[in-house]
Amino acid sequence: MCGRFSLGLVYGFSTRFGVPEDPSIKPRYNIAPFQQVPVIVGGGSKSIRRMRWGLVPHWAKGEEFGLKLINVRSESALEKPMFKPLLNRQRCLVPATGFYEWQRQGSRRRPFHVRVRGQEFFAMAGIYDTWSREGKELITFSILTTAANDTLAPIHDRMPVILRQEREGEWVSTEVLSADSMSEIFEPLPSSCIDAYPVSDMVNDSRSDHPDMVLPHRVQQTTLF
Repeated sequence: MCGRFSLGLVYGFSTRFGVPEDPSIKPRYNIAPFQQVPVIVGGGSKSIRRMRWGLVPHWAKGEEFGLKLINVRSESALEKPMFKPLLNRQRCLVPATGFYEWQRQGSRRRPFHVRVRGQEFFAMAGIYDTWSREGKELITFSILTTAANDTLAPIHDRMPVILRQEREGEWVSTEVLSADSMSEIFEPLPSSCIDAYPVSDMVNDSRSDHPDMVLPHRVQQTTLF
């Protein structure tokens, strides 16, 4: 699963993803569902589009449907007809510098921040759709997930599909990809590529957005003498 992520660096963003400069993109450390996010789409050339996180399919009765589809399991996306048109033509890159996951420890859930080792930016695989009713139009997206690798498995059993950089262009193209190609893309990034470390509970509040959120956090223990 991926319930929060960070885009804490914007310098070098356009060069890394091959898109025009966009000065409106600001560092964000606690991106939450139902918020507007800069997402990259393809076509003749890659471009940035603002989309709301939480997929609302064009056939949904109401926009609250997006709460159900913050994430889509990649296995389900391959199997269910409702996702086929989006997998065929409406794929997107969700840029990030990290994402959060929570590990259950007794009665509490401890947040971890996860990064790709040696990369300032990475892209998660997304699908998107446009929903409109009574003159209101929403462009929304969901992040695809896969089985957790060995590093993340003790924290959570799912992780976002993190695209290998050499396959980002393929994913964001408007070409129909074969099931075999998508299955390869959906393979979890190797454990050797991932760093995960505990962070402050500040991330639990979706209204908070501060650079300290992505810093390693050690629980202080008091010793009595």
